[in-house]
Amino acid sequence: MAERTALVTGGAGYIGSHVAWALADAGWRVIVLDDLSTGRRALVPPSATFVQGSSGDGSLLRRLLPEERVSAVLHFAGSIVVPESVSDPIAYYRNNLCGSIELIDACIACGVKRIVFSSTAAVYGDPDAVPIPEDAPTRPLNPYGQSKLMVEQVLKDADRAHGLSHVALRYFNVAGADPAGRTGQAGPKATHLIKVACEVAVGSRDGMDVYGTDYETPDGTCIRDYIHVSDLADAHLKALDHLMGGGQSLTLNCGYGRGFSVREVLAMVEEVAGRRLPVRESPRRPGDSPRLVAEPGALKELLGWQPRHDDLRTIVSTALNWERRRSAETGRAGAAAPR
Repeated sequence: MAERTALVTGGAGYIGSHVAWALADAGWRVIVLDDLSTGRRALVPPSATFVQGSSGDGSLLRRLLPEERVSAVLHFAGSIVVPESVSDPIAYYRNNLCGSIELIDACIACGVKRIVFSSTAAVYGDPDAVPIPEDAPTRPLNPYGQSKLMVEQVLKDADRAHGLSHVALRYFNVAGADPAGRTGQAGPKATHLIKVACEVAVGSRDGMDVYGTDYETPDGTCIRDYIHVSDLADAHLKALDHLMGGGQSLTLNCGYGRGFSVREVLAMVEEVAGRRLPVRESPRRPGDSPRLVAEPGALKELLGWQPRHDDLRTIVSTALNWERRRSAETGRAGAAAPR
């Protein structure tokens, strides 16, 4: 059997590194392309080939794809902070949309016919009903979601014109960390709820904000469908197997089909950590949807995906273990540093 090589853009980041590890575990040869603007080189599997650079660098891609004999691309590189996209939309369209177009164009030019794309539930905006099926109306509330939806459209057009098969995975709220402790969320200025709460729990932050307590939800806070990052990584491998087997292009939700409010999540973090968290109630953030919960039936039916970590306590426990490890390592490094 010919060697299978996957290019993972943004593979030194949170989700990308988990997928890179999962690919390596499954016997793939992995090439990680990351500019390290938010990623961490230490999160990349030792067996992977690392290339520092931008996934929007067309000349680099046109050299790299044929040189490494890439069979498929998994595209994670992009900007992901919703409020930031509202305040600086041009940067988000430049990075998420223009950068993705460069990558797609390079794939077409170099004969790479398969791509798995990191999309988002933010494409749905404020849904008419939950859980949300894939054919629900797409009405993004922010430039982040709009930029991802625009890339989905580019992929559909590229498939029709050039036979670029793709699976666009619409993530709901990704959380947790590799149960083996090999990788986790380590980027600067984290905004993900469980990540931030765990940083507070281990003392890396003094406190945290709950943005919006007056939503039309049972306790007034936003409700989200939290999926463990390792289950999400498995969904990417299932999507890749589908494409490698000649499967048609798909757009699929990635979630568990049930939601938890911000307050419920914080209560679980406090329970697992064994301490109260200092929390401030703050106004709503621009661009946030009140409720996002997936209908994940298509992912299970079409790709045979079955989650293994569908439990909020497990998600929080793995995230907290990762933060405790990072905190201990930082403390050791600080103790050893010269004064």
